[in-house]
Amino acid sequence: MGAFFLVPIAGMFEFSTRGRGLNAPRTLEAWTSIVTYPDLVAAIVASLELALITSVGMLLLLVPTMIWVRLRLPELARTIEFICLLPLTIPAIVLVAGLVPIYKWIAINLVDSILTLAFAYLVLVLPYAYRTLYAGLSAIDVKTLSEAARSLGAGWPAVMWRIIVPNMSVALLNACLLSVAVVLGEYTIANLLNYVNVQVAIQLLGRANAGVSIAVAVASLLFAFLLLVVLSFVGRPRARVARAEG
Repeated sequence: MGAFFLVPIAGMFEFSTRGRGLNAPRTLEAWTSIVTYPDLVAAIVASLELALITSVGMLLLLVPTMIWVRLRLPELARTIEFICLLPLTIPAIVLVAGLVPIYKWIAINLVDSILTLAFAYLVLVLPYAYRTLYAGLSAIDVKTLSEAARSLGAGWPAVMWRIIVPNMSVALLNACLLSVAVVLGEYTIANLLNYVNVQVAIQLLGRANAGVSIAVAVASLLFAFLLLVVLSFVGRPRARVARAEG
C-alpha cells in the first residue's frame, strides 16, 4: 500500500534530479534554483498564507457554530450538516461561475489580492473540516462537560474555549491539515479567477522548466506528509497519561 504512494513520488524526485543530456550526472539544480524564480516564490508564500487564513477562518466559523448547535440547537444539526456538505456536489467550474461577479466587485471596490481566494477556499474545505470536527465532538460528552462547567460558574465562552475545545484538539488539527492540503492542491478556482497560487505557478513553470516544476510539486507533497507525521504524534503523550492513570 505504501508503494502505491511512494513510487510516484520517487519517480518525480528522480525526474527532478536528472541532468541535461543523456549521460549527464544527477544534480539538485532544479531544487536549488527554486528560489531563483521570484514569481514561484511569491506563489508559494501566497499559498501558505491562504492555507493559514483558510484554516483559521474555518475554525472560527465551524467550531463555535457546531458546539452551540450541539448544546443549544440540536434541531438545526441536519441543516448545518447539509449546508457544510453541499460544496461536495458543486463542481469547481460551477462554483467559479457564481464567484466571478463577487470577485470582480471585490477587486474594483475593495482590494485585488490573491488572499481574497480564502473566501472561496473556505467553502471548499467545509465538507472535510465539518466531518472531522463532527467526529471529534461525537467522541466527547459535550453536554455533561458543559453542565459541569456551568454548575461551577463558567460562562458559555469559557465552556466553549476552555472546556470543550481542548478535548477535541486532535480533531482540530486534523481539520487544519485537511484544509491546508486542499488549499495547497487547489488549481481550478485560482486559474479561472486569474490568480497565481502554487499549483498555477507549477503549471506555468512546467512549460519552461519541467524539472523545477516537478521539484516544487514534490516539495509540496513532502510538506503535507511532514504535517501528517507531526499530527500523528500529537495527542500521544495524553494517551500515554490516560493509560498510565487507568
